[in-house]
Amino acid sequence: MGAGTVGGWASYFARTSGAERVIVIDRGRVGDGASSRAAGMVRAQGGTPTAVALGRWSIDFYRRQADLLGTDSGFRELGYLILAATEDEERAGRERVAMQRGAGLDVRWVDPDEAVRLDPALRPSSIRGASYAATDGCIDPLRNVRAYSLAMQDTGVELREHCTFTGIETRPANSGQRVAAVLTEQGRIETERVILTGGPQLREVGAVIGVPIPAGAVRHQVAVTEPHEAFQAERRAMAFDLSGGLYWRLEDGGLLFGMSNPDETPGPARSIDWPYLDAMRRRLAHFLPVTDGLELRKVWAATIDYTPDHLPILGPAMKTDRSIIEGITVASAGGHGMMWGPAVARIAADLALEGATTVVDVSQLGLDRFDAQGHSRLKTDPIALPFPTVPQTAGGQTRR
Repeated sequence: MGAGTVGGWASYFARTSGAERVIVIDRGRVGDGASSRAAGMVRAQGGTPTAVALGRWSIDFYRRQADLLGTDSGFRELGYLILAATEDEERAGRERVAMQRGAGLDVRWVDPDEAVRLDPALRPSSIRGASYAATDGCIDPLRNVRAYSLAMQDTGVELREHCTFTGIETRPANSGQRVAAVLTEQGRIETERVILTGGPQLREVGAVIGVPIPAGAVRHQVAVTEPHEAFQAERRAMAFDLSGGLYWRLEDGGLLFGMSNPDETPGPARSIDWPYLDAMRRRLAHFLPVTDGLELRKVWAATIDYTPDHLPILGPAMKTDRSIIEGITVASAGGHGMMWGPAVARIAADLALEGATTVVDVSQLGLDRFDAQGHSRLKTDPIALPFPTVPQTAGGQTRR
């Protein structure tokens, strides 16, 4: 359920993998949440081997879409620089490149001079170097919504918009319970297989059936500058100022940049935080002096999701007492819907239909990695926006 990037692509994968009937329910409209308001950044430069694999699989899928579907999400290969401004960041970056190369990614460390050749607007003195993968790029979020909507339609997925999920019915099973039906405001749907998505609303969705899911929601802001000759290029490397949580790429003759505030109180938000945006514009000008004084053409905010360890959630629904509800698969991209969405969706469909997947090893990515306060036993993926601490989820209640 949920007609965002993960839910939409998961329904397509399930249908093309043999599911006779697939129904997607959404309390709003297709792509009405973060999927249509994202910045579209797509990279395989993850901070763990799992993250690298998810990114590589998704990029490969984006490249194959036109042949598979007759439409696509508009993937553009631009290359991606993950910047290091301090000695510690450089050391961590070089170690990360070694890990990524071991995971099969074509990535290398570049010095400031080469970084400037890849992004001529970059101030050389602002960095010590960067990791660089030429095959990273971006998609068009609205085009992505169109692509999975058409894929759903062409494969016979049934879509029920403005349909609110209200609960489930279960029957006895070997381990305790198995889903028997989904309950909605529009009626009952008999099924033995459910994929729970929902992005920023996933914690709320889980609470409806007594499944605590430590997926938070937080504001994310994106802006696009006015056109400038410095950005009149077909290809130029994107960049990520990791410590500042600031990234940028080309967009319609100008520069798109995005950010999240780690000190912000978690929760739904779609208004603009102008003081924080102004602070990030000053930080952007430190790296890209040409942006100083440029007017903004577009600014928007969206509520996006995140997890405590910045890794996806993929596995069975687990209640507070740690019992499993058989037949329900929880799927969250952890705030990386554009970047990992297709891979997470493929895995979710595999788990729902077959109970296993060959995309990546997901044995450690289930809800059982979190304790009652939402803390993960896994090491946090360091290549992520600096999201705030995830709310506690015991009993479905938000706590700080």
